[in-house]
Amino acid sequence: MATINEEPVPEKVRYSDAELQEFKELILEKLEKAREDYKMLKGAIDHSGSNDTEDTSPSFKVLEEGVFSQAKEEASQLAQRQYKFIQNLEAALVRIENKTYGICRVTGKLIPKERLKLVPHATLSVEGKMLENK
Repeated sequence: MATINEEPVPEKVRYSDAELQEFKELILEKLEKAREDYKMLKGAIDHSGSNDTEDTSPSFKVLEEGVFSQAKEEASQLAQRQYKFIQNLEAALVRIENKTYGICRVTGKLIPKERLKLVPHATLSVEGKMLENK
């Protein structure tokens, strides 16, 4: 417990409603961008073979298909990561509604605002992350 002029000041157990609203706005912005990126990645995956190579040599076609296949696999992996990010942001919104957002699930302490601004879906403080990895 912190003290100011010898009077104990209770430790903050959760972010205020105003602070939670700030985080909610930040998360909604990131969620909108993440959904746009996911849609674009899905479009890249689903839009296969748009460059027709019917009139090119067979060896070029095989090479192009290999490059396309690799690009499609990379886009698929990125899309999966983006989908997981969207799920994590949506879970953070639920925690905001429950007023449990920003509380480390290992230590029970508040996750610093600076960390939440960089990683708005974080459920662990740096301390909690280190304890969990032991």
